[in-house]
Amino acid sequence: MQTSIIPFVPAPAFAGASCSGDPRSQAVAFFVYILASQRNGTLYVGMTDDLLKRVWQHRNGVIRGFTQAHNVKMLVWYESHQSRESALLRERRLKKWNRAWKLELIEQENPRWRDLWNEISA
Repeated sequence: MQTSIIPFVPAPAFAGASCSGDPRSQAVAFFVYILASQRNGTLYVGMTDDLLKRVWQHRNGVIRGFTQAHNVKMLVWYESHQSRESALLRERRLKKWNRAWKLELIEQENPRWRDLWNEISA
């Protein structure tokens, strides 16, 4: 039996997490997201208040930097937050996680590594 290696994160700060929240909603929301170059490929963790716009920018190479240089365009995981502070804290924590923990987080919610862009942009 394999044990989980994802560190404990208090539930109140991240209620409603895991590929949740409607990025097309008019309500103010903040998102933490993970992009990948391919399954088990290069990963990028980011935070935004406009998930559709930000992922579109990554996909179309509008933003110079890491994602453009490493062809990281697939949205494989995201979660919504009610405050900028909560989202920023979560992003910082995820960036400190080791790769195995990030892969497990993605696999829990998106085991086939579907590109979630089509779901959020529909």
